[in-house]
Amino acid sequence: MERVGDARGLVLGYVDALNAVDEAMRAAIPPLERLADVLGLARSHRLINRSGQVGTYSYTIHGAGCCFVSDNGTEVDVDFAPDGSEIFDLWRLRRYGLSLPEPLDVTDQELRTAVRSLQPLLTEVRPGWFSIAS
Repeated sequence: MERVGDARGLVLGYVDALNAVDEAMRAAIPPLERLADVLGLARSHRLINRSGQVGTYSYTIHGAGCCFVSDNGTEVDVDFAPDGSEIFDLWRLRRYGLSLPEPLDVTDQELRTAVRSLQPLLTEVRPGWFSIAS
């Protein structure tokens, strides 16, 4: 597979992994209506800890987002926009790739090309930051 193809597969894998995290977290924490709600549940309501284990994922809330790590070590780090949408940048995509059971190291340029090839599935919400189109 060519490098851009590898990067495209990595981005699609991240999207799938993020969807799996969302589904698992919402199933395990009933007050969670969307993944971004973890911030409020931990900070304002104190219904969950800032870090912990939910099912097969450990999580750590940070700044404007949360890092989820599956039981096989795969890392899905995501930030949340003010409207609650899930956003990510090239750094988060690279971290995901490097954390895979068979690590995949691609360049930022390869990731940029891959992300552009996946529009309109992905939207650039601000320079270098992307969201899954709804």
